[in-house]
Amino acid sequence: MSRNGRAARKERRRLRKEGRRPGPPGPYALLPWLLMGLGSFSNLFQGETPNPWIGGIGLLAFNSLYISVVFRGFVKEKRESPLSYVLLGAMAAITFGLAIGYGGSWLLFFPLLSLACGTILRHRWLVAGLLGLAVAACLIAVWRDDSTSTPWTLGYGTFISGAVTAAILTLSETVMELRSTRQELARTAVEKERLRFSRDLHDLLGHTLSVIVVKSEAARRLAPRDMDAALSQVADIESVGRQALTEIREAVTGYREGSLATELDRARSALTAAGIEPSVRRSGPPLAPQAEALLGWVVREAVTNVVRHSTATTCAFIVEGTSGRVCLTVTDDGRTPAAPPTPGIGGTGLKGLTERLAVAGGSLEAGPGPAGGFVVTAELPADAPEAADADMGTGPTLSP
Repeated sequence: MSRNGRAARKERRRLRKEGRRPGPPGPYALLPWLLMGLGSFSNLFQGETPNPWIGGIGLLAFNSLYISVVFRGFVKEKRESPLSYVLLGAMAAITFGLAIGYGGSWLLFFPLLSLACGTILRHRWLVAGLLGLAVAACLIAVWRDDSTSTPWTLGYGTFISGAVTAAILTLSETVMELRSTRQELARTAVEKERLRFSRDLHDLLGHTLSVIVVKSEAARRLAPRDMDAALSQVADIESVGRQALTEIREAVTGYREGSLATELDRARSALTAAGIEPSVRRSGPPLAPQAEALLGWVVREAVTNVVRHSTATTCAFIVEGTSGRVCLTVTDDGRTPAAPPTPGIGGTGLKGLTERLAVAGGSLEAGPGPAGGFVVTAELPADAPEAADADMGTGPTLSP
C-alpha cells in the first residue's frame, strides 16, 4: 500500500474515533467574521456614533440575523425556505441603513452581508446579489467619503467574500454527494455480485447434485447384478463432481462461460442414467459464445427439472437457428402439473432464465405441451449480448 493510501486510512480511523467524518465546513467557521464589526462596536462605546442606542440595536439585530441566516444556510431545506430570504432581506435593510446613516467602519457590514448571501443564494441570484452589493458598497463609500478602506477595495471585498463562501460550500456539498454516490454504487455492486454468485451457484449445484443423485441411485440398483456398470456410474459421479468443483471456482472469479454442446452432452448422460431417453436435433449456423452460454443455462435448468420432477420417459432437445435468431425447445412426456404455472415463467429457476434472456433481447416460455408433458422454449438473437452480469437473482429450483 502506498504512503498516501496509509495516510488516508489513518485519517479515516481518526475521524471515526472522533465520531465525525470529513465534509463541508460547519456554520461555526463563519462566526469569527463577526469580529469585523468590532470597529462599529468600539465607536458606540467611544461616543463617536450619534444616537448610539439606534446603532446598538442595529448592531445586535444584524449579528442575530447573521447567525440565524448562516446556520440556516447549512441545512438545504431551511436554506431554500422563504423565511431564509426574509431574514436575508432584513439583514440587507439593516446594513444599508447603518452604512448610510453612520458610514466609516459600519460599511464593513457589506462583506458580512455578502458572506450570508453566499450561504443562502445560488446560481444567477447569487451573482446578481453579490454584484448589487458590491456596487452599492462602492457608491455609499464614495458618497460618505469616510470609509476605513478605499471604495474599490470595499466593493471587491464585498463581492469576493460571498463568491468564495458560495464556491467552497457548493464544492463541499458536491464532494459529499459524490461520496454518497460512490458508497451507493459500491453497495449496489456488492449486491449485484452477490445475486450473480447466488444465481450461478444455484444453476451449477442444482443440476450437478441432481445428476449425482440420479447416478448414485443407478449405481445402487446396478451393484447387485452388474458391478462393472455400477462402477461406471461411480466413475461418472467422480467426473461430475470434479467438473462441478472447476465450474464453482470459475464462477467465483466470474469468468465461466457455458457451452451448449457441452450441456447437451451432459444432458444425455444425466437423462440416460435416470432412465429417460434423450434425443437431440440441431440445425442452423454456429452461434455466438454469448448465445451458446445462455442456451446452455436453459438446457441445464430444463434437464434438472425433468430429472427431478417430471417422471418422463423421453426428452427431446431441438435447436433451430438462422442468421438472426435461434430457438431452443425442450419437450418431455412427463406428468402435467395440476395447476399450470404463470405463462412464460415456470419455477424460480426458470424465472431467473427468463430475466437473463430478456436482458439479451430474448424470451423464454414454459408450460404444458399440447400433447401432454412440459415444454420449455427459449428464443434469442444469434448474436445476443453478454448477459452473465445481469442484476437478477434466482432461488432454489422449483418444479415447473
